[in-house]
Amino acid sequence: MGARLRRFLWVVTALALVGSALVGGVLWWAWDRLHQPFQGYAGEAASVDIEPGLSATKILGRLESAGVIQDARLARLFLIHRLKDPSLKAGEYRFDRPLDTPGVLGMLTRGEVVTHPLTLIEGLTIDETATAIAEAGFGELSVLRREMNRVDLIADLDPRAENLEGYLYPETYHFARGTTEKEIVDTLVGTFRRRFSAEVEPLLADWEQLVGLTDIRDLVTLASIVEKETQLDEERDIVASVYRNRLRIGMGLYADPTLIYGKKIEGTWDGNLRRVDLKTDGPYNTYMRPGLPPSPICSPSVSSLLAALLPAESSYFYFVSRNDGTHVFAETKREHDRNVYKWQKLYWKRRWAKEREEKSAADS
Repeated sequence: MGARLRRFLWVVTALALVGSALVGGVLWWAWDRLHQPFQGYAGEAASVDIEPGLSATKILGRLESAGVIQDARLARLFLIHRLKDPSLKAGEYRFDRPLDTPGVLGMLTRGEVVTHPLTLIEGLTIDETATAIAEAGFGELSVLRREMNRVDLIADLDPRAENLEGYLYPETYHFARGTTEKEIVDTLVGTFRRRFSAEVEPLLADWEQLVGLTDIRDLVTLASIVEKETQLDEERDIVASVYRNRLRIGMGLYADPTLIYGKKIEGTWDGNLRRVDLKTDGPYNTYMRPGLPPSPICSPSVSSLLAALLPAESSYFYFVSRNDGTHVFAETKREHDRNVYKWQKLYWKRRWAKEREEKSAADS
């Protein structure tokens, strides 16, 4: 081999080694840059909103501008060649610590969006539930009301249902911004079905043993009345026993909450229940019509469902509020009348007298 050829081969080999070294160096630099935890934003956290339909290139550019990743172009190459170009999910993302690029991309491919709490308390009516959701910023009221008429969600449980009253389970939920009204209602009903199936249904005896109740709708209806009558877990089964005792003998339920519900759906409820209301006939007037009202009157908790299913063994037919959240129970009308006098008439007479005295003393 001639000297000239040997020099040529040596130069080619040297250039190849240099090129390989350069390529290797670039690859190492890129890999290190991608995997280096990065925080380019000021403050403790950065929030980035990704709208539906945004391209991956624009999403990565937004992340770079927000200081979440160092290099959008390198991130795009990693996304295509290493991750096989998965879709990046829309939503609200929050970054509160330095992350490397694969970590950030993992959040977006898994859809780890920020969620916000939504607390729905026990005893809300369907319209109050829709209003609470809308006021919390999770949907349009009119759309929520429409979704809450989708009886197909509970048709197998309650074929007589005209809406989802009683089946929107009260709980604290967590939803991402942008969650649709349909998804929210599906979740509320799904939670009711899951809790009912796991905690109530296993205890469900033969319906013939449950005096006054013939199906799940009746059970939910009674539970909704119990829910409105007391917030104390230790009283729920006793209150339920009062109503079950009344149903057993065909006595009216005499439940103020059913009257109030009827006025709410009529749009005439002003916060006050009057004597004339007790004597005004209507489907929810349980003073005039014995038996259960036509539908549930609110969303009951599992505690109230269980109380309605398994009431206490008692001979009580009456109860009255002590005005402190607790109730006094009675077996006879005479005993009940004494309790009403003590805890309602006499109590309020003394309280109003005391308030007048205090006002008079303050004015003098």
